[in-house]
Amino acid sequence: MVARRCRTDIAGNPVIGLVFRLSSALESVLMRRLMLLFTLGLALWLGGATLYVSAQSQYESVTKDAAFRASVELPKGAAFVLLSEGFTYYRWANTESCTSADVLVHGFSVPSYIWDPTYEFLASKGRCVVTLDLYGRGFSDNPDVAYTDQLFANQVLELLDHLEIEKATLLGLSNGGRVVSQLVGFAPERVEQLIYVASSGFRDVSRATNVGVSQAEIDALVARYPELPAGQLSDFKDPTNFQDWDEKYAELLVHKGFARALISTRKNHDSRELDIIHAALQASDIPVTTIWGDSDTVVVYAGFAEKLARLLPKRVEHFVPESGHLPHMENPAYFEALLKKQLFAR
Repeated sequence: MVARRCRTDIAGNPVIGLVFRLSSALESVLMRRLMLLFTLGLALWLGGATLYVSAQSQYESVTKDAAFRASVELPKGAAFVLLSEGFTYYRWANTESCTSADVLVHGFSVPSYIWDPTYEFLASKGRCVVTLDLYGRGFSDNPDVAYTDQLFANQVLELLDHLEIEKATLLGLSNGGRVVSQLVGFAPERVEQLIYVASSGFRDVSRATNVGVSQAEIDALVARYPELPAGQLSDFKDPTNFQDWDEKYAELLVHKGFARALISTRKNHDSRELDIIHAALQASDIPVTTIWGDSDTVVVYAGFAEKLARLLPKRVEHFVPESGHLPHMENPAYFEALLKKQLFAR
């Protein structure tokens, strides 16, 4: 059965071009959702209304303060550092004599755990690898600032300075592609090479006329929180292989300031400066690689393929088979083979 569905952005506006196949795999996921709803309904019928209301009330209830940071169980190599706009959570592997690193920058809303398979792969190969939660995401602070590409690029640069890493290979996933482009615009001398994975940084977008974020806009997005976790499954060609992905995303919705960060980020998107950076990048000697899932319905390659060919004709490009918006997760063997070719041979 084939269905066409109009995916909306955080403001509720339709995003054109999202087409997915309601396969037996997705039907399985939907059936799991229906069973969950049935269970909740049964709980209410049995007098469990208090539990349901409590779950709703947890949205945007947790402030990322000192007590919050102390409660985080840090995995190996993880730490917090105070940068100019707040505390930043990061992980760092193979730190000995690490003057050059592979830096993994996540996308729009899912924080650094989205890179965990690639982080572990690179670390297992002895690579010096760094990943972080950008401001407003994951365990990093949610400062009351404008969430711009410049903000995030500066955050990454400040972290590299803190870790005394002189140069880096930057891997930008989805919205992270915008961030690494802005970083190379700021400090091209710090960049060894760029690897864009399903990057959204080549689409034509314009900054909102009013980039401020109102309480009404925040309330409207928070009202949609119950539906957001399941929507994350559309990042995959086959979501049945990632049964707990939506539940993990639901944990992010308790953080106070998350909605504001998402809205501000989207309002501040603008392609004009990135286009200038990409043109300059083409004239530089910095190697550029673009990697795409062959079935990505989130960042649709056909929508900007001509522009990309014009901006970066010298790039190396790969399409990962049997994968959607997150090719490093859906086809890790193929993706990691590409990284070995791009990174280990240099």
